[in-house]
Amino acid sequence: MDYDMTLADLGYTEQFAEYLREHNLRHFEPARVIAEHKERYLVCTGTEEYGAEITGTLRFGAQGREDFPAVGDWVAVSICDTDFAVIHAVLPRFSLIKRQAVGRRGEVQLIAANIDCAFLLQAVDRDFSINRLERYLSICYAANVDPVIVMSKIDLIDEGVLTRMLDDVHARMVGVPVLAISNESGEGCDALADHITAGKSYCLLGSSGVGKSTLLNRLAGRDLMRTAAISESTDRGKHVTSHRELVVLDSGGILIDNPGMREVGIADALNGLEHAFDNIVELGRECRFSNCTHTSEAGCRVIAALGNGELDRCCYENYRKMKRECVRFETTVAERRKQERIFGKLVKDYKKIIRKNPGQKL
Repeated sequence: MDYDMTLADLGYTEQFAEYLREHNLRHFEPARVIAEHKERYLVCTGTEEYGAEITGTLRFGAQGREDFPAVGDWVAVSICDTDFAVIHAVLPRFSLIKRQAVGRRGEVQLIAANIDCAFLLQAVDRDFSINRLERYLSICYAANVDPVIVMSKIDLIDEGVLTRMLDDVHARMVGVPVLAISNESGEGCDALADHITAGKSYCLLGSSGVGKSTLLNRLAGRDLMRTAAISESTDRGKHVTSHRELVVLDSGGILIDNPGMREVGIADALNGLEHAFDNIVELGRECRFSNCTHTSEAGCRVIAALGNGELDRCCYENYRKMKRECVRFETTVAERRKQERIFGKLVKDYKKIIRKNPGQKL
């Protein structure tokens, strides 16, 4: 990281400074989280980099994963020595990209905070899925982040095949910018670089092997991230990037690379889902019943659109599947909170009994 920078170069704004003043945090230094690995953080103040940990108060006061720092967060820190700092507070975010945590029902995984735009990468030569792109779109819209679809490795397929793929993407994702690039030849990379503005924050989202780290290296003009070839036996990318990391490009743009995500679970992204599938939402407004589920009701405008070819069936099925995931996630969260309240009451009652009967065995 270049240390001839200011906080503004890292994306610091007057809104963050005002928060520090209003909440009596002026005696702490503002810093941005530029890397995270198993709840240990690397923060940058613009002039220096420090390893950092959160305070015990912040840890035990957290209600959930979203109360912990994520890459891209602005935090209030105290500097302990030349290479270590303590995080005392996480400043309010204007955006937060998250997904459902893999293998942990009802929990979220934070991807990146304070992001203006996300580049959604998929390699056109393998495992290309518009359904998966719609998942990324829903997550971005729920996070208040602008998406740009990036179709990579276009040098590995015929031009006619690429044209058909581009047509399919434009048909399903109206109004979303779509770029086709080759990291090998550089085709399309200048157009992508034109989307990057100094002082704004961007992240790369996609599965392993789609070329995220290679693209980051190209945009930076130097090797910042290690890259690896696709496995010939599995046709899958290797997880070369093992943690999230923020870098400032020579152009002034701020870019975050992320580990590849083979699973893109939808969490509390219902609003984002309806934005991504606004065509279905608009059709639903014409249904006979306001609580129509768009499955079998008489007078359902969505079902009618499926029948006459106005609505793509794959789009419809993906919407239904993702909506069920959102409902399941919200139900699981509600059940877990109910159990926590019951357990908390049991602990409280137990403490009351102990105080009244200190010598009694239970």
